[in-house]
Amino acid sequence: MKAINVSRVSTEEQKEAGNSLPAQVERIDSYCKKKSFEIIKSFSFDESAYKEKRDEFDKLLEYVQEVSKKEKIAVCFDKVDRLSRSIFDKRVATLYEMAVADRIELHFVSEGQVINNQMSAVEKFQFGMSLGLAKYYSDAIGDNVRRAFEQKRRNGEWTGGVRLGYLNISLDQEKRLRKDIIIDPERGHLIQKMFELYATDQYSLETIRGKMNELGLRTLKGNKLSKSGVENILKDSFYCGTAISKKYGSYSHKYPRLITRELFDKCQEVRTKRNKNVYKALSKDFIFKGLLKCQNCGCSMTAERHEGKPTYYSCTNSKGICKRVYINEKDLLKPVYKVLERFESITEEATNELLDELRKNTEAEVVFHKSQINRIQTDYNNLKAKQNRLLDAYIDQSITKDIYDKKHQEYQDQIQVLEIEMSEHSKADYDYQTTVATVLSVARRAKIIFEKSSDIAGKRQFLSYLLQNPVVNEKKLYFSIASPFNLVLELADNPNWLGR
Repeated sequence: MKAINVSRVSTEEQKEAGNSLPAQVERIDSYCKKKSFEIIKSFSFDESAYKEKRDEFDKLLEYVQEVSKKEKIAVCFDKVDRLSRSIFDKRVATLYEMAVADRIELHFVSEGQVINNQMSAVEKFQFGMSLGLAKYYSDAIGDNVRRAFEQKRRNGEWTGGVRLGYLNISLDQEKRLRKDIIIDPERGHLIQKMFELYATDQYSLETIRGKMNELGLRTLKGNKLSKSGVENILKDSFYCGTAISKKYGSYSHKYPRLITRELFDKCQEVRTKRNKNVYKALSKDFIFKGLLKCQNCGCSMTAERHEGKPTYYSCTNSKGICKRVYINEKDLLKPVYKVLERFESITEEATNELLDELRKNTEAEVVFHKSQINRIQTDYNNLKAKQNRLLDAYIDQSITKDIYDKKHQEYQDQIQVLEIEMSEHSKADYDYQTTVATVLSVARRAKIIFEKSSDIAGKRQFLSYLLQNPVVNEKKLYFSIASPFNLVLELADNPNWLGR
């Protein structure tokens, strides 16, 4: 069989590590010789597997598609993570479908995996899990970095843009403090004046805008305030001591307050009275609320329940192209229960053996971990060098103080992120198998979890994790299973894979 040698690294640091391009090429060449494969072409490139744009890999894909039209070929990678670190990469799906169609075979040399039209369900499962594990490490580090910033919020620190009326100032660099926020001596008192005037209920947003522009209040870029800009300021609780994050909610910050809480609340009362918002009564709660779409027209499915009668769902028909057809909620739940019962068929013995197989795939993550440490250290040293050159330029009067302050703060922000990344990578515990074990455990107990959920909201949340793109057509529910639970169903369909 003819073969293609594919080697890939994602960073300059990986070129110097044991996972370098020459090392991959040598391992794949040796493998092909043992298999008596004739290597007809080699692809070797430096390209990240995370980006949507992968030009070099697309060239490989085009070549494989063209050659495989004439004869079946083997496409050889060192490890699964050299193919991709995302189970959602459309290129992975293309190569996988070609392998299942017997046009190609995918060989992963160091991991001993072969993807072809003869593979069993568990081999498909292992391949999917290998892709998931390749992505998991980086996602886990990202989560830890976000948790580090969440800790800053618990300490009362603000990590977003500075509000009009405040200024960022740099603190002692040797103490590794990023910045502090102080009241802007030029604008702070004008922001305070804005709240005081609006609280009198004698000014609209438009008149308050005109008044503040007349008093000389300008944005940090020197522009006059807009009406929406005034509204955003007046409803921002940061000025009275409460910061609000879209992801983490509200918390008390440690910086100086421009106004009191009482003054802020008074302004909100004025806004509420002026807006005269009409609020809808709370709607009833249903298991599939907000989850279902009509397959015919794409509109949402709405639910209704009358006293003493079952819950029925129907298309909202907002596009006016559907008939009003009612479906009993119990009928919609029947295919869901069939899936939950399939999960129950996975034995504990099968779960344990699968985990043993997956433990063999952690070597790639160790190499990736080391390469990330090297990358962070190199980036950190480069930024420090840039700061030193920037300081020299400022001392030589080659740049102004404004340029120096702006660039210095930019470098310092990047350095802080790298320090957090370094800390998280250094204490990474490689808990991949723990994560997989959790997924398998939840899947096996899915029916019990769903049935024992005490409230409708809990059942709906569980379904939102499990079901992907649920639609209704002719009184039937259709859906796919969300990753990684879809992979677990491969085991449910083949409970006797042990001893294969």
